[in-house]
Amino acid sequence: MITIKTNHGEISVELFDDKAPISCENFRQYARDGHFAGTIFHRVIPNFMIQCGGMDESMASKPTRDPIKNEADNGVSNERGTLAMARTGVVDSATSQFFINVKNNDFLNHGTRDFGYAVFGKVSAGMDVVDAIAAVPTGNRGGHSDVPVEAVTITEVTIDD
Repeated sequence: MITIKTNHGEISVELFDDKAPISCENFRQYARDGHFAGTIFHRVIPNFMIQCGGMDESMASKPTRDPIKNEADNGVSNERGTLAMARTGVVDSATSQFFINVKNNDFLNHGTRDFGYAVFGKVSAGMDVVDAIAAVPTGNRGGHSDVPVEAVTITEVTIDD
C-alpha cells in the first residue's frame, strides 16, 4: 500500500504491478528517494483530474530520472480514482509527474486519441481528499493555469508493501 500524505489529508493507493510494472517501479523509486516530499498539486481541473509529482511551491520543476516506457496499452482505463502517468506529447516521456482521475476520462485511454496515458494504480481510500483537492480555487501562476491559489502540498509518500 502507498500513502500520499498531503496538507489536505491522506490518499491510500494500490498499485497495479501486474499491469504496469515499469510505471509502478518508477513511482516507488521516486517515493523511496523522497522526491515527492514538498511537491505540489500544480494542475487541478474540477471534473477532470489533479496532477502532481514534479513541481515545488515556487513552480520550479524538480530534477527527474530518465523517462520511462509508456504502458498505456495495458488494458486499464482512466476511470475515476485511478492514477496515471503524466507525459508530454512524446509517447515515452513520463518521469515523476502523475495525475488522479476525478471522473472517467475515456479519451485518455490507449488508442482513443493517441497512445494514451498509462494507468498504474487506484485510490483505495481517500477519494474524499482527492475530491476536496479538485474543488480548491485555482488561478494562473508562473506561466501555468489551473494552479491552486493556496498550495496543495505532498508532505510525504510512504510505501507499506
